[in-house]
Amino acid sequence: MKPVVLSERMRAVAHMVSAGSAVCDVGCDHGFVSVYLVQQGISPRVLAMDLREGPLGAAREHVTAYCLEDRIEVRLSDGLHKYEIGEADTLVCAGMGGGLMRRILEEEPEKASSFRELVLQPQSETEAFRHFLRVNGYTILDETMLEEEGKFYQIMRAAPNHAGQPERQSGGDLLPEELCKLEDRYGPILLRKKAPVFLAFLDREEKIYREILDNLQRQGFTEERRRTRYGQIETLLQDNRRARSFGEASP
Repeated sequence: MKPVVLSERMRAVAHMVSAGSAVCDVGCDHGFVSVYLVQQGISPRVLAMDLREGPLGAAREHVTAYCLEDRIEVRLSDGLHKYEIGEADTLVCAGMGGGLMRRILEEEPEKASSFRELVLQPQSETEAFRHFLRVNGYTILDETMLEEEGKFYQIMRAAPNHAGQPERQSGGDLLPEELCKLEDRYGPILLRKKAPVFLAFLDREEKIYREILDNLQRQGFTEERRRTRYGQIETLLQDNRRARSFGEASP
């Protein structure tokens, strides 16, 4: 049987898992990430969970087809409800909205905080989800961004604050609340890495905001509404500029 083939996004998710970790894959869908983790020697065993019978049945078939029944357990579960503390080191939660991920973690806070690490790939509401992690005792340890079929995806590895992580780095001239806002929006590690794909993301974002400002001149808003919207977009552009220059020494 040939090794399972994943998209670039899902490969990035899998390789964010620390080698040797037992994994709980919540929202496993058809189980290909779970199979990949074991095939590649990243994880010795995986608990693949989903709340839908259809995808879970497909996952079970794939686990059997790859002869991995002794390494991958397939379990019906809504979020972490059927998970027991200690069954895994790493939680993988990918390919769903940030709001749904937040619900999964909020509904079982003791279970969520028992993992050594959480590998998370929210499809939406990323800023709000990072804010949720920060105010609920999680620290982002690593992040990556990639572009696939014209869309940017962000993948993060986080840990509960009791897991022992490096001290928070300085934000230069930014006030603490400004730094938190910028890190929630763009990602504390992405801001510091300044990878080419992140800079491309900032370029596209800036272009979109400038187009909005240009269009405001031609749309039939009241003057008050136009001023309000201008202010909102100018604030977003200011954050974009701060992200681009983050970490650079002041003149």
